Amino acid sequence: MTRIGLAQILSRPGAAEANRKASVDAAASLFEQGADIVLLPEMAVPWYSTDREALAPLAEALDGPTVTDWQAEAARHGGLVVGGFCERSGDDIYNTAVAVGPDGVVAHYRKLHLFDVEKHCFTRGDAGLTVTETAWGTIGLCICYDLRFVEVVRVLALRGAEVICVPTAWVRGFDRRQYAEGELIPHAEGALVQANLSQVFIACASQVGAGDGVECLGSSVVADPYGGVAAGPLSTVREQLEVADIDLSEAKRAQARSELIKPRADRRTDVYGVLHEGEPL
Repeated sequence: MTRIGLAQILSRPGAAEANRKASVDAAASLFEQGADIVLLPEMAVPWYSTDREALAPLAEALDGPTVTDWQAEAARHGGLVVGGFCERSGDDIYNTAVAVGPDGVVAHYRKLHLFDVEKHCFTRGDAGLTVTETAWGTIGLCICYDLRFVEVVRVLALRGAEVICVPTAWVRGFDRRQYAEGELIPHAEGALVQANLSQVFIACASQVGAGDGVECLGSSVVADPYGGVAAGPLSTVREQLEVADIDLSEAKRAQARSELIKPRADRRTDVYGVLHEGEPL
């Protein structure tokens, strides 16, 4: 069994240092509750914003203080921290996710699909779609709006991901359906559908609450490879931490629903295909 800790927290505008500390404190709490993998939200540091002037001075290199602090916490507990931060590379800033183990960064991803006015702030991702074998399972990374593109999950799954870790800052602006507290928001429902269709776990940790002109919707969730809820949904209005036990071998078992229903094997790659970096999958 692998234990995934969801850190549904809100990064406060203008409080980069405090937000970094809050992310470390959340990771520590979840590790102490038995988590092997801690999942933090999108842009946990410095905070979720699309104001380039505000973010650029705070953007960090991959070996900056945020990743350094996450590595220290991973080393202290012998686990894996996955989270989002604002990365600087030259004159570009990226909406980035990393997986950090006791010995450093094991996976590095830059958001491919920028949402709405993120296009005016960040450089489009150029690090491809990352799948990495770890001591806690084979993980894939993507960020928030990337889940709206079915090719992302399918490529990660076909490349061997057992669990896709998705830092998010789910906001309004895509779906019109209303929901009540305690219900899955449409973003989370989409994760369940994709997990079922691609036979993979999908873990999403969202920011929650109002900050910097946006309202983050929470509803963090872990979807299992059959489209069920393995953890969550967490609150749509308040910060919350939760640890879930998942059996990663289910990702393999879900690829055969019966003797004659095998979603991976039943793909008609003679008619259609998926390319990743020029290679068919």
